[in-house]
Amino acid sequence: MTDNQHLAPHETMEVHELLNFKTTSVMKSKFLQGIVFDHKIKQLMEKDVEASVRQIRDLEELYAKSMLLEEGETDA
Repeated sequence: MTDNQHLAPHETMEVHELLNFKTTSVMKSKFLQGIVFDHKIKQLMEKDVEASVRQIRDLEELYAKSMLLEEGETDA
């Protein structure tokens, strides 16, 4: 995707759904880290959270290219 391309409305919704899923997964993993006592499992969960946070940032960058967001900004 080049800089001047935008997400179509259906792509925006899919990215939004992925953001919701990833955010919920991070919250759940962080919560469960507090009740997991196995060191190896806790390390895996920490790596998963770190990877998910990076993926959320990438999805946010994509989401910012939405045509829907730009339409809303020009109406204001």
